[in-house]
Amino acid sequence: MLKKKVIKKTAETEVTFEFAKKGIQSVSLVADFNEWQPVIMKYNKKQKAFRTTVRLPKDQTFHFRYLLDEMVWENDYQADDYVSNSFGSDNSVVHTKQVA
Repeated sequence: MLKKKVIKKTAETEVTFEFAKKGIQSVSLVADFNEWQPVIMKYNKKQKAFRTTVRLPKDQTFHFRYLLDEMVWENDYQADDYVSNSFGSDNSVVHTKQVA
């Protein structure tokens, strides 16, 4: 799940990435905005989901995926869009366009 909040002072969008699935021990966010380096997401017991929040430049598009238990790739079921990648699957997409 993606939650977005526009930060007007800095021309950024704060994006919270959230992933929940039973039986998963770890989730990493892997994205083009950080050169595909895994960011370990923290488990939120109250939400029963893994979460991380990042600030991204507004009015841009970024590709990402989740890496579950360091072995299985997964997309965000509520991504803004999906695009094919060079590995024969899809990347999730987040748009940071400011909504009027």
